[in-house]
Amino acid sequence: MSGNGRRARAYSGAVAVTLAVLLAGCAGNTGTGTSGDPGPQSLSGGETCQGIRANLNRMDREGVPSLVEQQNNGKKLAAPQKAKADLYNQLLDKYLGARCHV
Repeated sequence: MSGNGRRARAYSGAVAVTLAVLLAGCAGNTGTGTSGDPGPQSLSGGETCQGIRANLNRMDREGVPSLVEQQNNGKKLAAPQKAKADLYNQLLDKYLGARCHV
């Protein structure tokens, strides 16, 4: 398979994983009040939704979502790969927690 074909498949997989995570985050969102929803979390000083999204997009292009998927499936990753997967998950948690996706 050509390099472009692999990149296209990896990118498609990254988009699918990101959409699945976003939709899963929205599925449990029934509003605030008695549902136990704490509401949007505030971002740390200097962080913005746009900045986090830019970092996630960059990591998507680098193929990090496939590392996250491998890690979630129990595959051992090298330390640098694990660090990238963990950072991606942290950024995604911040992005969803701050409700940047709505």
